[in-house]
Amino acid sequence: MPFKRYVEIGRVALVNYGKDYGKLVVIVDVVDQNRALVDAPDMVRGQMNFKRLQLTDFKIDIPRVPKKKTLIEAMEKADVKNKWENSSWGKKLIVQKKRASLNDFDRFKIMLAKIKLEL
Repeated sequence: MPFKRYVEIGRVALVNYGKDYGKLVVIVDVVDQNRALVDAPDMVRGQMNFKRLQLTDFKIDIPRVPKKKTLIEAMEKADVKNKWENSSWGKKLIVQKKRASLNDFDRFKIMLAKIKLEL
């Protein structure tokens, strides 16, 4: 099988473009061939193009177009946030965010530590 991640109701996806960049969302309904209805605990439900979504390995068991309360309970039950932070993809994104927030002095200290390791 060439594909392991399918667009389906309950599939957790990462937003890769736009105002919700970097957020985890859940597909709650498929609108058409190009768009899905997505929702997350900290955002308003809305349509999003599949080109803006990266599907993850995580899937939660929810009915089609659930209420916000049901969605939040299902996400907590499936422990999506913790699983994401412990996945290699999630860890990599956390490291990227930390590196982006460094100032000059922090980068200088890292450079010195790397030089010290090489010796």
